[in-house]
Amino acid sequence: MTTRLTVAQALVRFLTAQETERDGVRRRFFAGTFGIFGHGNLAGMGQALREYADTMPYHLARNEQAMVHSAAAYARMTNRLATYACTTSVGPGATNMVTGAAGATINRLPVLLLPGDTFATRVADPVLQQLEAPYAGDVSVNDCLRPVSRYFDRVNRPEQLVEAALRAMRVLTDPVETGAVTLALPQDVQAEAYDWPDEFFATRVWHVARPVPEPAALDRAVAAIRSARRPLIVAGGGVIYSEATEALAAFAERTGVAVGETQAGKGALHHDHPSAVGAIGATGTTAANELAAHADLVIGIGTRYSDFTTASRTLFADPDVRFVNLNVAAFDAAKHSGLSLVADARAGVAALDEALADWQVDDAYLVRAAQLTAAWNETVDRAYALDHRPLPAQSAVIGAVNDAAGERGVVVCAAGSMPGDLHKLWRPRDPKQYHVEYGYSCMGYEIAGGLGVKLAAPDRDVFVLVGDGSYLMMSSELATAVAEGVKLIVVLVVNHGFASIGALSETVGVNRFGTWYRDRDGANLPTDLAANAASLGAHTISVADIDGLRAALSTAQASDRTTVIQIETDPLVHAPDSQAWWDVPVAEVARTSGTDAARAAYEKAKQAQRDYL
Repeated sequence: MTTRLTVAQALVRFLTAQETERDGVRRRFFAGTFGIFGHGNLAGMGQALREYADTMPYHLARNEQAMVHSAAAYARMTNRLATYACTTSVGPGATNMVTGAAGATINRLPVLLLPGDTFATRVADPVLQQLEAPYAGDVSVNDCLRPVSRYFDRVNRPEQLVEAALRAMRVLTDPVETGAVTLALPQDVQAEAYDWPDEFFATRVWHVARPVPEPAALDRAVAAIRSARRPLIVAGGGVIYSEATEALAAFAERTGVAVGETQAGKGALHHDHPSAVGAIGATGTTAANELAAHADLVIGIGTRYSDFTTASRTLFADPDVRFVNLNVAAFDAAKHSGLSLVADARAGVAALDEALADWQVDDAYLVRAAQLTAAWNETVDRAYALDHRPLPAQSAVIGAVNDAAGERGVVVCAAGSMPGDLHKLWRPRDPKQYHVEYGYSCMGYEIAGGLGVKLAAPDRDVFVLVGDGSYLMMSSELATAVAEGVKLIVVLVVNHGFASIGALSETVGVNRFGTWYRDRDGANLPTDLAANAASLGAHTISVADIDGLRAALSTAQASDRTTVIQIETDPLVHAPDSQAWWDVPVAEVARTSGTDAARAAYEKAKQAQRDYL
């Protein structure tokens, strides 16, 4: 049997019938579609989404990049088992999605992009917004999405849709391959009718497997761990996505191995777990980094070992350090010449736990880890309570939000100085409480990401921490949150510029050049971002100190409206230092003051950098 539908109608029908299943639990894969319509997708995808609005919820976004961030945030919050589709017109709408697609792919989060495209028939060329490439007739601006997509296809004929859609779903639901997937849809093809086999619209369940370790690889990993005296676990995002947090907590508590967490892996352990030593790397705790410096074995679980995690390959300083890498992706499991244990994180931890049932670290290791952690906890207490005048410190803002979040509130952040401070200072109580996009560290992600988080977890308070730099990049989805009745609590930190890059510039001899939001006379700009937020429909509160912030947070939690709380902080008061390095090359020759000294410091620090062979 067949059903006659347009390509757009068939695609929407197909998407509504896709499900994922893991551990016997099934769920719908596409929660809905974000979109902004133009001539390239209105008559095709727009008509189809209107026709099937009862089965495919549609959300009008205000920025194309932002809606991809929202979809990615939703996917992360659901452990990559569900997501949104995003549709735009051809032209600037499509290319605006490139940044969001890059973020999704780098963070390995499934998002489906459905940009309109130029006419497959070419009879009207060049259409409005068409890029004419003199060297190729089949190129459009959508080809910009190829390098940031895990799968790309252009559906030039109706019958191509079946294979393209199935291939797209294979990639989106594969924990190893997932990321942004693009199906470019020529606008004439979108509206073309075709007789589709009814099997195309049947419910299709995509099983998300838990690969187990290969026995010989497991034996090698177990032998390496048994021989270690100073092992350290590095927990990455894979621990959380695979729902391995309970297994990791049990393994760490029984064996005594300390656990440091990457940005994506923060929350893998409750902050007061006996093995939790906090963040690791360039934005890590002194406890985790001290243990890392002396570790003779690093057990990476679900981490891709970014330069922040390894402090640009200076952190793991033992000359004979070895690596055991448990990862569902062979690409990551092979890094740093480690013993590769290719498996789902939860299945892999369970296998290690069973094979090491009679093994523990020695008492001296436990005492040392506990001492370092206690010292860091005292440092965090002081940072939370820092009563700096006349402007509060950012660390105290984080402390107030951490208290307000309680057991289940979710903090969302992405760029600037805040992610580094959060990584060090935030005390997670739940695996999904910490949502910081740091694979791409995309300014403007915060509010859009908060929208996606809240859509995925409507029963949780969502606290968006955003600096004025990121807010000015993209605040548009405040209007979307208001329109959708989705409540966000946005803490807008005003520090009159780019605090993170400003601080970095001081270490590389650039001395905050180009990082202040000031006029040509050096005065702070007379911006009122709270007024801007109010104009987008949010309730706004401006506070001057931490006591005022705590009161405002309480008010926002009691409200049913999106609330923006504005607070000015002192960007020159820094959070506690991680005592780790990050490789940012300094000019080898310069006439600007401070650059020569910065270069000398850089060359000295770089001597500790190494390959792990």
